[in-house]
Amino acid sequence: LATGPRQNNGIFYEIRTYDIKPAKMKEFLEMVNKYFHFRTAHSELVGFWYSELGAMNKVFHIWKYDNFAHRTAVRHALANDKDWQEKFISVALPLVEKQHNEVAYLVPWCQLGKPSKEGGVYEWVTFQMKPGGPALWGEAFRAAINAHINTGYTKLIGVFHTEYGLLNTVHVLWWNESPDHRAAGRHSAHEDARVVAAVRDSVRFLESQQNVLLIPVQCSPLK
Repeated sequence: LATGPRQNNGIFYEIRTYDIKPAKMKEFLEMVNKYFHFRTAHSELVGFWYSELGAMNKVFHIWKYDNFAHRTAVRHALANDKDWQEKFISVALPLVEKQHNEVAYLVPWCQLGKPSKEGGVYEWVTFQMKPGGPALWGEAFRAAINAHINTGYTKLIGVFHTEYGLLNTVHVLWWNESPDHRAAGRHSAHEDARVVAAVRDSVRFLESQQNVLLIPVQCSPLK
């Protein structure tokens, strides 16, 4: 099935999601903030968050790679990094219930953004689209995203389209000043005829959607 166009370079993003044992989340996050510099010494961390609403006891982190050879080299180096293996991995893995990873590209019309200031909250929205990829639903989806951007209440950070994992999945990362600011903006957007029309056109290609409110950890580059 056609996946449509993507960026011309080999850069991709690995999206990792971990389910943490409910009684161990505080301990896990403390270890991340204490020892994660061993991991970020090997490759670029885009952001690291834990879930607040929409999912429980989950952490999300995104890594940037130049190409697949780059990722292979990084994974090999990590396997041989004693500090990383002994101080973090050996202690953290018993706190983890499940791991999931995906490889995704930024859609061609999106550049990775940053919030206007530190603080605030992030929203991770996962859309499961109909098979066919952006060649089928890309323009309608882009129009719906732009309609929300044009309301001005939210900041787009990135739109990621899966290459490995569940296909035809799009993850959209937004930033808002606060959950209440986001709620007020959403209420206004629902009354905006431009947003309503764009969403109505895009939803024809939608199979499911999940929203998660995320809080950045101390070591996250995106705060």
